[in-house]
Amino acid sequence: MGAKNLHLEHLEDEIINQGIDGGRGAINFLQGLRDMLKGNASSGVKMTVKWDGAPAIFCGKHPETGQFFVAKKSLFNKEPLFYTSEQEIKDSGDLSGQLKEKFLTSFKYLSKLSWNTIMQGDLMYTNDKKMTKIDGESYITFQPNTIFYAVQTDSELGKKIAKSKMGIVFHTTYSGSSIEDLSASFGANISKLGSNSDVWIDDASYKDVSGKGSMTAKETLALTQELSKVGKAFHGIKRKDLEKFQEIQTAIGSKGAGASYKTYCNALIRSGKYKPTYDGYMKHFENYWRDKVVGKVKTEKTKEIKREIGEQLYNEMRSLKKFLTNLTFFMGHLVIAKQMIIDVLNRVKSIGTFNKTANGFEVVNPEGYVAIDRKGSAVKLVDRMEFAYNNFTAQKNWDK
Repeated sequence: MGAKNLHLEHLEDEIINQGIDGGRGAINFLQGLRDMLKGNASSGVKMTVKWDGAPAIFCGKHPETGQFFVAKKSLFNKEPLFYTSEQEIKDSGDLSGQLKEKFLTSFKYLSKLSWNTIMQGDLMYTNDKKMTKIDGESYITFQPNTIFYAVQTDSELGKKIAKSKMGIVFHTTYSGSSIEDLSASFGANISKLGSNSDVWIDDASYKDVSGKGSMTAKETLALTQELSKVGKAFHGIKRKDLEKFQEIQTAIGSKGAGASYKTYCNALIRSGKYKPTYDGYMKHFENYWRDKVVGKVKTEKTKEIKREIGEQLYNEMRSLKKFLTNLTFFMGHLVIAKQMIIDVLNRVKSIGTFNKTANGFEVVNPEGYVAIDRKGSAVKLVDRMEFAYNNFTAQKNWDK
């Protein structure tokens, strides 16, 4: 079965997921993005913008029958689930009321386009776009998920969106002789779909029409210095130590996943202070194991078994102190370098992005970006702390 674009990993997690090659790849991604943003066309890295749309829509011509279809991620079930008519959508027990409406609208209008492939996109709106006043100005707004999007009503883009019945941003293309054999390639050529005023379509490619999305000499120097720190820490990470650490993490995942290093990093992100340290992780492991693993079992005999397992894992990680210190240094500075790039990319926005709170609207950045190298590998570049905060504080459309 081909690769499906169902989940992307964060750049800083690649060393945990893919070992030494993942760590080296993360550095190469950031170096390529630095070169791209300072105007080197041969950087070898492309960029797409992550839109905070929902749900994910898969659509196009079935590779065997030629019929147009729409689907959600269940297209890649063992028994593929997709819809080739409005009646099939109406009869589906797999779609809730609101989701059914969105798929009916998507089928009705997307089927009018010229399809010769299969694409995946993020649905931005159907019948739920609104006219909203923000700071006294009129905007067309929609909120498919966490981020609240706003386009000035009298702009060219605003006029197109006002006329449309739905909006979608395509970011991935699929090819294959059957649904089971489909493989994903990042990027979407929407130029061959034609146009229809009922559908606002965009691709997710990063577009800098303003000239603001390029790095200054000062920014380039600061990023290069940060990448040097990343490289120094990376050279201190030995393959055998990383492989042993991955084995320990796998063991932790099967016995108490909340004590893993990734969970520790996620806890830092939620707290708004991403500064991983050896001591910090060891304390996290100790506390979680004591309170959540040992503390949740009832018999003293089982508690003692859990304690012994925890002590063994703790001691194994303590023997890797030098490695873990380099790993936390590597990941911490990698996130700083990533954020420098995100800050430059965020200077360019074609559509306003806001967080809708109980007190009004706060300007926020896009959800993030996807970096794609020459081989088609892709990773997420997301300001995880900002997005986690927005996700927690935003008033969703379904909030009462």
